[in-house]
Amino acid sequence: MAAEDLNTVFSHQQSNLVQLAELSDDLFSSLGEKVFRPLDKLPQLNTPTILLVSTEEALLQQLVDKMLREDCASQLLVHLAKSLPLPSNVTRPRIDLIVFAVSLHSKHSLQNVQESLRQVDTSFFLGRVCFLAIGAGQENHCSVHHQTILKLARTYQSPLLFTDLKTEGFLVAMAQPLVRMLQICAGHTPGVSTLSLLPLQSSESPFLKDL
Repeated sequence: MAAEDLNTVFSHQQSNLVQLAELSDDLFSSLGEKVFRPLDKLPQLNTPTILLVSTEEALLQQLVDKMLREDCASQLLVHLAKSLPLPSNVTRPRIDLIVFAVSLHSKHSLQNVQESLRQVDTSFFLGRVCFLAIGAGQENHCSVHHQTILKLARTYQSPLLFTDLKTEGFLVAMAQPLVRMLQICAGHTPGVSTLSLLPLQSSESPFLKDL
């Protein structure tokens, strides 16, 4: 992407984030200091770190296993959490990418993600947050409508991926772009920044072919 295009995307994103911050002020005011800010801790050497937040920990563990098997020059760190904020006794490293996973078969899962989002500083939404809709291959049994997830992703100006973690092929296909996104967010991809992920926010593809 040309520098001029990135500048246009960045300016547009800044405007959207200002609007997002204004809409979220009432949510943040009752929480005191926001828990997650990008670059709030020193990075570990050659160790990009991803945090996956969801009530569907068993399904996500399968995705984690696939991610750790990906051919990668870096040592990936993957953390799972049911919700945010993390317990006060948890010592965490710097988080490079947060993935909020919503089960399309659980309204509780959606509510959990919505509440956890309140703990994330708005500056994280410059390419360091991704939404994952789980159960996309079983639409007949969904209790959370696709449009609801799309609206959530658009509100927070972040990419949205649809997948079915019960299918081996989808697990492999999802692990690859997530590892690629993580490397970009951690600064391990020369010449590519998180701003390059912003155009993907309108993507509904489970494969993120642009990566």
